[in-house]
Amino acid sequence: MGKMIGYMLTWTTYGTWLQGDGRGYVKDGETFGGNERLREANRERQKGATKRLSEWNKEIVRQAIFSEAKKLGQTLQTVVVCSNHVHVVARCIDEPIEVVVARYKKAATQALKKRGYDGKVWTRGYDKRFCFDEEALRERIEYVRRHD
Repeated sequence: MGKMIGYMLTWTTYGTWLQGDGRGYVKDGETFGGNERLREANRERQKGATKRLSEWNKEIVRQAIFSEAKKLGQTLQTVVVCSNHVHVVARCIDEPIEVVVARYKKAATQALKKRGYDGKVWTRGYDKRFCFDEEALRERIEYVRRHD
């Protein structure tokens, strides 16, 4: 395995994809199948309303991520913002991935709040998929673009 050249990041809006979800879920990098009891337990613990992004809000998030990437000096291969999750495929930079994700989520949250969006926006955490060659990066880009 060579040097990592990029990665795909995914994070969800609050309450839209709980652990136990029938579509499967990721925890600590491992993928699990649905578990209705776990999903219901998580739904009951949810502290606020489930959040979905409108078309207008999706564009606000997208622009905030691109703006933050420019500050970071990171090349974004593709960004797709859906109503319930965000995918980013990016080239590596000399910054820990968790810092990058935190900055993107924070920038997007601040941009939304400036325009009147209230409450919690994102689920805690994120998923990451590493790319060690151009083919893997291209496959992640194609996967994300199918969501657009």
